[in-house]
Amino acid sequence: MNLFDVYSLFDVVPVSAKGCHIYDDKGNEYLDLYGGHAVISVGHCHPDYVSAITSQLNRIGFYSNSVRNPMQEELAAKLGKASGLPDWSLFLVNSGAEANENALKLASFHTGKDRIVAFRHSFHGRTSGAVAVTDNPKIRAPFNTGHKVTFVDLNDISAVEEELARGDVAGVIIEGIQGVGGINIPEDSFLQALRELTRRYGAVLILDEVQSGYGRTGRFFAHQWAGIVPDLITVAKGMANGFPIGGVLISPDFNAVKGMLGTTFGGNYLAMSAAIAVLDIIEKEQLVKNAFEVGEWLKSNMPASPRIRQVRGRGLMLGIQFNEPVKEIRSRLLFEKHIFTGVAGNDMIRLLAPLPLSMDEAGRFIAEFSSIL
Repeated sequence: MNLFDVYSLFDVVPVSAKGCHIYDDKGNEYLDLYGGHAVISVGHCHPDYVSAITSQLNRIGFYSNSVRNPMQEELAAKLGKASGLPDWSLFLVNSGAEANENALKLASFHTGKDRIVAFRHSFHGRTSGAVAVTDNPKIRAPFNTGHKVTFVDLNDISAVEEELARGDVAGVIIEGIQGVGGINIPEDSFLQALRELTRRYGAVLILDEVQSGYGRTGRFFAHQWAGIVPDLITVAKGMANGFPIGGVLISPDFNAVKGMLGTTFGGNYLAMSAAIAVLDIIEKEQLVKNAFEVGEWLKSNMPASPRIRQVRGRGLMLGIQFNEPVKEIRSRLLFEKHIFTGVAGNDMIRLLAPLPLSMDEAGRFIAEFSSIL
């Protein structure tokens, strides 16, 4: 049997990693400025993280959600404290797509309505409902087009209000910062107006913080830069530093009904040990502060070049937009300079480094990137 060939693969085979560094099967070292799609939050193989998972596995690795798991309660309490939402609830799943699926269901349950407003260039996942609110025809099969979804331009508040005024919108879903779509940032004033309008028209505001959350932008959630509080927040990626997990943070306005949501693997013991360790490390090492400071330094020290159109983002969620395709630049960074980066579209280098990235490591990137330019 062969693997289903849907990925474009670089000829690199990682075999070990530590902090912000990866080592391949030939003994080469790489600086990781991508974190495996923003998943590595507290650094590769952090000793506290490794200890938490291995010690948990020696006790119990899995049982279903038919029994009480105090570790879920511990995670919910710590996440409430870290996010500043102590009176909210948490529903645990296994991925960002699942988190968004369940948030969309909750919005529809809560309002009794069936239409969603989403934004152009958005990405919310690859499962049926999540891909329906994703503005990417390459991954939307005919099956996914049956959902009632309307796309509007980011930061166009008049277009949003026009849709909300029709009275049939269950919810509006928006990323804290659009990642796959090109590091597009919702303006603070837009988010503030969006919060006011969704309240006025009785729609649920869903903040997808799957990529932009967990301290990446210098706030625990990216939308907190605008000083708003949504109704639902979805998380995943950096939540457990590589262990599959996702969650929906739910405001006190929502009522739970037994059986309305469910999951087999969500909230399992190993995922809980990983997620609790991540929150402890983020607090202990002040990684949210570090992400902001190092990210701001990176932005302000980007080399000046006529090839670069714009550098945008917050904290360690940065996009370097070029006036040309970036495929060759990314490849040279990887194979000549041994630096992992990502892309968005065909003209942007995307940086999603682990949150402990140091100034020295950031300086290494700036020097190597400048030499390529």
